[in-house]
Amino acid sequence: MKKFLVVLLAIFFSSISLAHIGHYNKFDKIEMEILRNNEVIGYNNYFFERDGETTTVKNQYKFEVKLLSAIIFKVEGYGEEIYLNDRLISFQSKTLQNKKEKFVSLKLDNSNKKFNIKGSSYSGEASLKNIIGNWWSHKILQAESQISPISGSIKEQLVTFIGKENVAINGKEFETDHFKLTSKDMSLPEDKRLNFDIWLDKKTSVIVKVTYERMGNWEYRLKNIE
Repeated sequence: MKKFLVVLLAIFFSSISLAHIGHYNKFDKIEMEILRNNEVIGYNNYFFERDGETTTVKNQYKFEVKLLSAIIFKVEGYGEEIYLNDRLISFQSKTLQNKKEKFVSLKLDNSNKKFNIKGSSYSGEASLKNIIGNWWSHKILQAESQISPISGSIKEQLVTFIGKENVAINGKEFETDHFKLTSKDMSLPEDKRLNFDIWLDKKTSVIVKVTYERMGNWEYRLKNIE
């Protein structure tokens, strides 16, 4: 069974290994709604701007959890990824989480071939193999590790192909590949651990759904794409 999954993953990744940010050149906007326990509580939207060989991806996100009409958890922020062709050259983000400020400032150091990160949870160097942990790009399913878009922390990850599934989202059918993304280090505290189910639309290479459990059932779900 494991050999079968390895073969499937090899086929999948070989088919998209040449895919890059140009794969998303036809999109100006990807909007996702955030649900907790089947209730919409916020949004996570991506906007694409292009200038020659440079592409800027702006991310806006906001959600809040209420208990008896009182807000007990609130997150609001933005991020900006800048790519030269397919190479990430910078990333900036600011987040307000329950009145606590978090941030990331990442820049490409061409001389050392590393990312330099200053973040609220980590400051230092990082391999160029890392990817920003956002949901707009299928590259998150190819990376061995990801950088938190909120705090700059780095986590190694494992991606497992689950199977092909047809899923319905907001009245639209998608033919998807279903993946499981988990932390490589399972000794991490549960609230720091990666543990996501991800559905990728094969036609557009857009992630249409992400689910996980943490103080409830959470879902990021495609709302609109332009």
